[in-house]
Amino acid sequence: MDFDDTPEEAAFRAEARAWLERHAPVKGGPHDFSTGYLEGTVDPRVFVERAKVWQRLLVEAGWAGITWPRAYGGRGGTAMQSVIFSQEAAQFGVAVNTFAVGIAMTGPTILRHGTDAQKQRFLPPMLRGDETWCQLFSEPDAGSDLANIATRAERDGDEWVVTGQKVWTSGAAESDWGILLARSNPDVPKHRGITYFLVDMRTAGFDIRPLRQMTGAAHFNEVFMDGVRIPHENVLGDVHGGWACAITTLSNERGLIAGANRSSDIAALVELARKRGRTDDPILRQALADCWIRQQIQRYHGFRLQTALSKGVPPGPETSVMKLWAAEYLRRLGDTALAMLGPEGTLLSEDANAGQDWQARFLHAPAIRIAGGSNEVQRNIMGERVLGLPREPSVDRDVPFRDLAKGGS
Repeated sequence: MDFDDTPEEAAFRAEARAWLERHAPVKGGPHDFSTGYLEGTVDPRVFVERAKVWQRLLVEAGWAGITWPRAYGGRGGTAMQSVIFSQEAAQFGVAVNTFAVGIAMTGPTILRHGTDAQKQRFLPPMLRGDETWCQLFSEPDAGSDLANIATRAERDGDEWVVTGQKVWTSGAAESDWGILLARSNPDVPKHRGITYFLVDMRTAGFDIRPLRQMTGAAHFNEVFMDGVRIPHENVLGDVHGGWACAITTLSNERGLIAGANRSSDIAALVELARKRGRTDDPILRQALADCWIRQQIQRYHGFRLQTALSKGVPPGPETSVMKLWAAEYLRRLGDTALAMLGPEGTLLSEDANAGQDWQARFLHAPAIRIAGGSNEVQRNIMGERVLGLPREPSVDRDVPFRDLAKGGS
């Protein structure tokens, strides 16, 4: 495992840091938009507007899409350079993965599976933030078992007609485009017969309903589709072969969630303990030490991934390890913060003495244990692909989807 930059990486880091110091808002300053969107403490409209301005500046300066080819607006750099820039940007008042569903999840999937026409059409406006994206994957009966999706897609000439329901779709109402998984052939086993679509969210037939979270925000939505028509040219990858595209998207999503573990969180919590004179409490000290240790372990997980990227090795099951670890760390961090705040922890209000960030993070933490594949799914992946344990028993893997107990028609 390598902990130090190569001379080339050190030079790139210095260049990135110098540019950020000239252009990025200060962490904690009046223009800081680095935290609070998912937790519901920042107005989504304000956040998105600031993020779009920042994203366009990144594109103009050549710091957006660092690993993307120059032909599509990227820098043509390495995965390691992308990691370095994200590390440096995290020290400033900017959101590092603002348009994550598009740039960090859909973009890599289109680059790997898309046609030249699809790359030319979708990648440049995605990178500029001109078109935002959402993920239409999960359904009421297909969350952890994503291959169980029942939303139907039927071919009608040069179009596909889609009918069904999705749930837990982040930012659906504000998005221009969506990545959609739908059942295009119910007569084959569930992992086959799925097609991956790029869909215009302004198409007739969408009904988007917000889901109010316990943070007070409505970041998630349920989405109903009734006869939504999608041009055949917007199929990504092979017809009925969308599971391969979905795996690419999910792998990038897990890495994205795992990378959101910020070292500044535990530092801020320790500072709050000092200000409140709680550093002599032995139980609280033990909890803070546990959080600090877990954050450091995640940091070293990041070094391992960073080393692989530096050698040109693509991410593998280690993203599941990092994602699972991040979910548990955030749970413990939130529990510790609320224990420190005491009765004030029940207040989700800006005029509380400590504000509302820690309370909102506590309420948002359970979502991380589900998003991008639940903790149980990550453990299965680790057991099978890292430890070499037998596959999880499955009685429906080779059964046509139409014949399953909850199959579609």
